Amino acid sequence: MIEQNFVKYYQVSTLQALALGFSKSVITVGELLQHGNLGLGTFEDVDGEMIVLDGKCYRAQNNGEVVPAENERGVPFASICCFQSHRTETFEKMDTIEQIKEWLTLRIEEEFGLNSMYAVRINGEFSRVDARSESGTKAHHVTLKDALSITQEAFIFENIKGSLVCVYYPDYMDGINAAGWHMHFLSEDKRKGGHVFDISMTRGNASFCKITSLEIRIPDSPAFDTYALKCASKEEIQSVEQGKS
Repeated sequence: MIEQNFVKYYQVSTLQALALGFSKSVITVGELLQHGNLGLGTFEDVDGEMIVLDGKCYRAQNNGEVVPAENERGVPFASICCFQSHRTETFEKMDTIEQIKEWLTLRIEEEFGLNSMYAVRINGEFSRVDARSESGTKAHHVTLKDALSITQEAFIFENIKGSLVCVYYPDYMDGINAAGWHMHFLSEDKRKGGHVFDISMTRGNASFCKITSLEIRIPDSPAFDTYALKCASKEEIQSVEQGKS
């Protein structure tokens, strides 16, 4: 029996709200970091991809270059936890992101964890990382899919060391966050990163943290109540997660 500590996801808003265009600041980066040391998300106006690693917040710009995120920068959507690894596994070559997701899912299935939430950190050597990020758009009520079709840029990193921050939400929580695995990459030198489409890994090790509770910070601005939050379909959310606009 694996000894389990109580670990909480602190989530800012919901993916459903972000997908439908609510991308205004709910809290700041500085406030977010009070709730954890590992996570992912985005920034106000969807201005870049967020990677939180070792208690520091980084912003991947739409050219794939990474800069530290300022404490005062706004956050409309994110998931973060105080990462406590209870299990570490090593693995050899994996050619696709689907292979990695399948491997991760089998590991949590061994713990009877498919209806639980997980945070996983993968450190390794990558032969190829296919990723994206985006620049900001200040328009209101523009869906994330439409915004990304204008501002998203894709890029490829080759023969690079770094870390994947992986978040897992079970199927029944779809809309609160993305059901299944969601991954962001940060290079070892903290200079490159983004939202991951596909990966080819040479080798790596994965540290698992089972999440036992969820706290959601609901936006308190009047604008939030103007959104019909049942409108974004599962297919639309999936296209945002994996579609190269």
